[in-house]
Amino acid sequence: MDHLAENLVHFGRVLRAAGLPVGTDRLMLATQALQAGALASRADFKAALAACLVDRPEHRPLFEQAFHVFWRDPDLLGRIMALLLPQAQGRAGAPPPPENRRLADALFPAPALQEQPRTEPVDIEARLDAGSRELLQRRDFDTMTTAEWAAARQALAALQPQLARRLTRRFETAPRGRIAWRATLRAEGRHAGAPPQRERARLRPTPLVLLADISGSMGRYSRVLLHLAQGLLNPAAGMGERPVVEAFVFGTRLTRITRQLRQRDPDAALAAVSAAVPDWAGGTRIAANLHAFNRDWARRVLGGGNATVLLVTDGLERSDDDPACARLGFEAERLRLSCGELLWLNPLLRFAAFEPRAAGVKALLPQVSRHLPVHDLDSVQRLVAALG
Repeated sequence: MDHLAENLVHFGRVLRAAGLPVGTDRLMLATQALQAGALASRADFKAALAACLVDRPEHRPLFEQAFHVFWRDPDLLGRIMALLLPQAQGRAGAPPPPENRRLADALFPAPALQEQPRTEPVDIEARLDAGSRELLQRRDFDTMTTAEWAAARQALAALQPQLARRLTRRFETAPRGRIAWRATLRAEGRHAGAPPQRERARLRPTPLVLLADISGSMGRYSRVLLHLAQGLLNPAAGMGERPVVEAFVFGTRLTRITRQLRQRDPDAALAAVSAAVPDWAGGTRIAANLHAFNRDWARRVLGGGNATVLLVTDGLERSDDDPACARLGFEAERLRLSCGELLWLNPLLRFAAFEPRAAGVKALLPQVSRHLPVHDLDSVQRLVAALG
């Protein structure tokens, strides 16, 4: 049993490194469950660990992978090890394997490299590093290499934006504020002469709704915002109250992907989105999809008109005739009147000579609160600052 407890602690560390919130209390609970008779079979053993260590459905796939690898499944272990080997770049098409590199890194951490003696002055190396970071900040997402895209994803994951907060009609205990009469009477009943209790209006993060165009020209830029939404849906410990975030993508149809993005592992979340969206990198029908959102989802996710909506599109509607553009303007106006703020994130603003000549762009522009670029890390950081 001693060796089993050591392995269980190691397994908990692997799960934490892979992104699952597994605390010491859960490991102690799992140990008690195993001592109570959960070692009769492998199925009982796995069920007991899952009941004690997993508290959210979206964490179950990662637990399944880690369990089979850690508790000796040679076939899956070989596939995980294969992920660590260099592979040739092929054409995209087949979905990624269910195993992910985050789990592989947790199970098989890379050995620390020995520091080599320096031959150049430290100040020269620091300037080169800063220059590389500056180039990466301004590099267009659509022209990044694979290595630059991986570095950009790491920088994006480090952003933990604090959304603007709004007053609610609920109150919370505070050292200063109005007298909380109910709490004061309860305190007086427990202890005579207790000081009056105070309360103030509760602040909550402003709801955020992402509407991302995933047509052929927008796929890379929308994927960046999906990484940002996935980070907001899975905040790090100590970041305070979880913001209300809803995510939708549209090409020829509208698809809600909030549930897929709730997976804690970014790679698994984006893979689930790709599997759930049949029209990725296809055509686009902006007006029809805005109509579907206004009809089916606006009242459910816009928080009573307080939400901030991020519309990620280039504004190039499939048809530029007058009826189609009039319908686009009408649906955009309905959306603007239903939310607190409508931000249009347009990658075409990366061009200095951009002018709103397309009919779809002209229809959208009067209905948005702000028209912002979204093509590199600098523009995403400015967006994060604007959301705060």
